[in-house]
Amino acid sequence: MSVDVRYAAFGGITAILLFGTLYSVTYDTYLDTSNPLLTHLPHHLHATHYFANKANILNSYFIKRAWGWTSAAFLTLWLTSPPHKRTAHRVVKWGVETAVWLVFTSWFFGPALLERLTAASGGVCTVTLQPSGAVVTIPNDYCLTRTAISLETHPSLFAESFAESLWVPDDRLPVLPRLRKGHDVSGHVFLLTMSALFLVDQIRVSLRARTWSLAHACAVAFNIVLVAIWLFAVSTTSVYFHSPFEKFTGYLLGVAGYMVTLLL
Repeated sequence: MSVDVRYAAFGGITAILLFGTLYSVTYDTYLDTSNPLLTHLPHHLHATHYFANKANILNSYFIKRAWGWTSAAFLTLWLTSPPHKRTAHRVVKWGVETAVWLVFTSWFFGPALLERLTAASGGVCTVTLQPSGAVVTIPNDYCLTRTAISLETHPSLFAESFAESLWVPDDRLPVLPRLRKGHDVSGHVFLLTMSALFLVDQIRVSLRARTWSLAHACAVAFNIVLVAIWLFAVSTTSVYFHSPFEKFTGYLLGVAGYMVTLLL
């Protein structure tokens, strides 16, 4: 009996995240992104570990555009599938996953659910002034509405505090505030987990077909390569970023996001 590739993918993601997290704790390789005093600084291993640098090619060109890549991979797979495999049900699954991605990371009748969770768990809205590195706390509404602020645009935020004295000429450009200190669910682990499981589920449909066209074979190869990239990205995130519990909750949400499609 052949092994269901979905179980293999689930087991692989779980093992990668578990061992990466254990490694990060054992060797102190992760950066606590919830700490406002640390998160704006370069990773303490950025000079010696390429993937500890947020500017690495994996983060800049793949992880930050993860759902775009996942959607492109799915569409190439679906469009090149044999007619009887090109079902509306598969498109509905992709639509549901896209909705889950939007709800958790972009918009849910206002702020995204991940932002609401951070705020509800004690998160505070902070601004890190550059190049001074000073951290200023402001009302959470500025984070939830993603409003850029500066001394010129929002003088009332600094007029009655010592913060105004911390601004230097180079600091006066608008800065986008971020929620810190609360439970910052790893959005990367969430999205990479959901994306990998979704693509493997779609590849499974192709593996059941008896024959492939050249175009479909290329599409399957593209999807397999992208799944491999997502698994590697899960490993780098687990080793270098977020606290263990933040990665664990990101993983749970990613699995739950994929399982929504199983209810259809």
